[in-house]
Amino acid sequence: MPNRDVFSENAFPDLYESGIPDLQKGLELRHFTSVDLVKAYLARIDEVNLKGAALHAVIETNPNALSQAARLDFERESKGSRGPLHGIPLLLKDNIATQHGEGMNTTAGSYALLGSVVPRDAFVAAKLRAAGAILLGKANLSEWANYRGKVPNGFSGRGGQTLCPYYPNGDASGSSSGSGVAMAVGLAAGSLGSETDGSIVSPSSKNNVVGIKPTVGLVSRAGVIPISSHQDTTGPMCRSVTDAAILLSVIAGPDPRDAATLQQPGVLPDYMKALDLNALAGKRLGVPRMFLRDGEAFEAILETFNASLDTFRALGAEIVDSADFPCAEEMKQSQAETLVLQTDFKVDLTEYISGLLEVPTGVKNLADLIEFNNTHADLELIPPYHDDQSRFIAAEATEKNDAYYAALAEDFDLGRRRGIDATLQKFNLDAIILPTDGIASKPAAISGYPIISVPLGFQPDNVEVLPVPAAPLHTQAPGLPFGIAFIGTAYSEFNLIGFAYAFEQATQVRLKRRAYAEAIPTTQLNDVLSI
Repeated sequence: MPNRDVFSENAFPDLYESGIPDLQKGLELRHFTSVDLVKAYLARIDEVNLKGAALHAVIETNPNALSQAARLDFERESKGSRGPLHGIPLLLKDNIATQHGEGMNTTAGSYALLGSVVPRDAFVAAKLRAAGAILLGKANLSEWANYRGKVPNGFSGRGGQTLCPYYPNGDASGSSSGSGVAMAVGLAAGSLGSETDGSIVSPSSKNNVVGIKPTVGLVSRAGVIPISSHQDTTGPMCRSVTDAAILLSVIAGPDPRDAATLQQPGVLPDYMKALDLNALAGKRLGVPRMFLRDGEAFEAILETFNASLDTFRALGAEIVDSADFPCAEEMKQSQAETLVLQTDFKVDLTEYISGLLEVPTGVKNLADLIEFNNTHADLELIPPYHDDQSRFIAAEATEKNDAYYAALAEDFDLGRRRGIDATLQKFNLDAIILPTDGIASKPAAISGYPIISVPLGFQPDNVEVLPVPAAPLHTQAPGLPFGIAFIGTAYSEFNLIGFAYAFEQATQVRLKRRAYAEAIPTTQLNDVLSI
């Protein structure tokens, strides 16, 4: 065991909120070890995942996490640190492959892939390992990244129903539900999610954390269970923009197994250098008012968003209000994305399964998955809320025909040429801002462009709880968080990170409200130390 320095009262960061740099500093100063960190996080998961508030944020933990932590502690002592992620425990969404011999499954939350043998780590998992990270476990998700059917956010057959920690039976959104919830209450130091349309930024918004959905092609999808090769990407979900920038800097880069990443523009920037308190000075931000929702359920969000515009102005930004998309109404009405995702899912999923070394259930394609669910309805199609697989069925009926290619062209036209790029150019904007909840994710999704969500506010204490009864989740309740989204053109992550960081640091919204008491684990580092 490495030598540990004498402890001071301030040696132990609070694991509910601590960021990766705080933890790395404690490791460097020998105030605690990576073994201590893993023990503490595993204990915190044990407190609230299936017990207590039963958040169902984590499907499984890594049986080798402690031994990996011990090896990384020894390496730190004998050779020094690999960098900012050395010995840092992270969670991965359960559609991101991890090497089978380690003892964790990769299933998208479905029993159909339980025990399947992946050929290797996903590219992003391998990059995190090489940087010294400990892959602590797999986060729960909306099964098949919310593409099985119309079921409540955050439910999977294997992982159960994920819950938001800010109100009992609260909707955590999805599909990276577990990653968002785990970050909200400190079940790991950082996490990865994936997004096709909203699946990183929406659960980040609903759980009071930061989420970065990168440009499609910045981060490899190799080894990630797919929905659409045109829209999928992985990205960080963390408690701060700083932590998210650290993870993005590690996982970004070209990968021969993902052709989209080979189109990256030259040398990628160091995203940590984007963390500038003055990043908004002199910048022009546009508000596409036609995309804002109205109605009672959106009232608090809209009020807080409008008030935030003064914060941006105080930070030196010019607000262009309104800066509507030329194709706003067409985009809201378009069904092209639905056809593209259905068709891609059928093809891309079959390709993923064909690359597995072993599938004990014998499923080979989408038709097999539909049949598996019917045969194992007691595990997968659980009434009254979780028994739908209509998206599977609709996708199975598709084929790559002229209508599909026309829909793909429509998406790129609405999202890129007449959408984000046209709006940025028309109003001479540096970025677009919107409440994350609503339509914000769609233009970024169909274009393949980046979007970042940071905390913006919370539903007021006097808001009506809806629906009642929960059926099975409350979508509106006192204290439920919501975020603000920053959207830009392809590969504009560096600028967006700077804008998000400046806003985050000026507002400190995440710190203004904690999760409800039963959802907060009490274990801290000093509870697990063995001196």
